[in-house]
Amino acid sequence: MRRVMVIGSPGAGKTTFAHRLAEKLPLPVIHLDAHYWRSGWQPSDLDEWRERLAALAAAPEWIMDGNFYNTFELRMPRADTLVWLDYPRTRCLRRALLRSFKDYGRNRSDLAEGCPEQFDAEFYRFVWDFPVKYRPYIVDGIERYGGHLRVRRFGHDRDAEHFLATLGAM
Repeated sequence: MRRVMVIGSPGAGKTTFAHRLAEKLPLPVIHLDAHYWRSGWQPSDLDEWRERLAALAAAPEWIMDGNFYNTFELRMPRADTLVWLDYPRTRCLRRALLRSFKDYGRNRSDLAEGCPEQFDAEFYRFVWDFPVKYRPYIVDGIERYGGHLRVRRFGHDRDAEHFLATLGAM
């Protein structure tokens, strides 16, 4: 594993998993949210974002944490492994809400400066809708661009934990 995409619903634990994976491998972690969002939660210009992402994906080694399904065609062909945290919506929503309470007003290390944690009903709706509205984009992306990938799909934390625990034995 030299280029690993970590994807899944917001609140699934992508960032935590990516950091733990980097401790095992070790590879540099790229938080896509930190490269996409601008201060005040302003999105990047799409063309600039895609250029930046193509440059990031061109690196020889990485762990990329984030979905951005509209860039799968740039990243999946370069990746060799895809870790999909395919967790239930209730777990993801609970984690997203807890993160908002815990980190409210603070800037997380996986986000751009000026993007403090906040309570955002639209974001929570996105998390809730993710399995129905956005999960199909993941399935489609894997079918279209990821035939070569080693896909590790986890439906529960214990599966992801087992993977990390046995990684050295693989």
